[in-house]
Amino acid sequence: MEAENMESRVRHALSEIVDPETGLNIMRMDLIHDLTVTEDGEVGLVFRPSSPVCPMAYSLANSIKKKIESLKDIRSVRIAVENFQNADRLERLVNQ
Repeated sequence: MEAENMESRVRHALSEIVDPETGLNIMRMDLIHDLTVTEDGEVGLVFRPSSPVCPMAYSLANSIKKKIESLKDIRSVRIAVENFQNADRLERLVNQ
């Protein structure tokens, strides 16, 4: 499948994830950066929570991973976390 089409599907899926604190989707909040999707179905992205102590960061990161993995033809998802006090820990949890 074309990487461009896959990226479009990933972006659409991510726009369905709503931050319960704000009621806005994570794409509109600009929490997802550097999204890459290969033709082989490998997805990489940077998740930047809205604050370094965002109470929803763990839940949102988990939702991001599950939502992308649920898409057809996706083989792997790698999430980097920035601008969060426990970024290393969250990355380890979400990428295991």
